[in-house]
Amino acid sequence: MGTIRKTITLTEKQDGWVKAQIEAGDYTNDSEYFRDLVRRDQERGKKHQALKDAIQDGLDSGISERTIGEIWAGAEAEHEGRNG
Repeated sequence: MGTIRKTITLTEKQDGWVKAQIEAGDYTNDSEYFRDLVRRDQERGKKHQALKDAIQDGLDSGISERTIGEIWAGAEAEHEGRNG
């Protein structure tokens, strides 16, 4: 996989934060820190899209003919099946 060089501008406070993460031993250099931020943002984006897709699936499924009690009982049974 190739790499691309980027130039960014930070405030002094932001630069201090990045340097503190490196000094704490969490990262070995600035690039590692920023790559980690990008990976976490990508993962968050995937989770956000999955949630949006699930909401849309629910909207597309229409109105249920089940009662609230039936829906609740089904949710409890599913929960018990996962944790039982």
